[in-house]
Amino acid sequence: MDEKKERLNKKYNDYVKEVTPTHNLWVNMVKAFVTGGAICVLGQFILNTCKSYGLDQETSGSWCSLILILLSILLTGLNLYPSLANWGGAGALVPITGFANGVAAPAIEFQKEGQVFGIGCKIFTIAGPVILYGIFSSWVLGLIYWILKILGMM
Repeated sequence: MDEKKERLNKKYNDYVKEVTPTHNLWVNMVKAFVTGGAICVLGQFILNTCKSYGLDQETSGSWCSLILILLSILLTGLNLYPSLANWGGAGALVPITGFANGVAAPAIEFQKEGQVFGIGCKIFTIAGPVILYGIFSSWVLGLIYWILKILGMM
């Protein structure tokens, strides 16, 4: 009986090893670097183009952010951004484009369920925790800063 159990366990472990994807950390880091770098180069190109049209630094930065968000949402709507994110990993998910994808993807996916119960309820399923913990951590740090200022340590 134990021999049969051991064979089944070995067979199961072999199956798990066969279907578990293997990842090469260095290749993934290079892909993330290339993807994030390409997004940054595109952003710098947009920024320089806006400046060449006579816009100041702040206005150029705003236009750069808006255009990158628009491109991300368009690529998400065309179902191209998931492929980019799958290949580029964190390089595609960390910049502002990844956040825009995180908001747009659920809205596109659940639009057939209606404006309220589809888009309204599901739009922040991915981005919601980022917003929540970003606001919460900034509140905690602000409170700590305020207390240290009252105590004369800042």
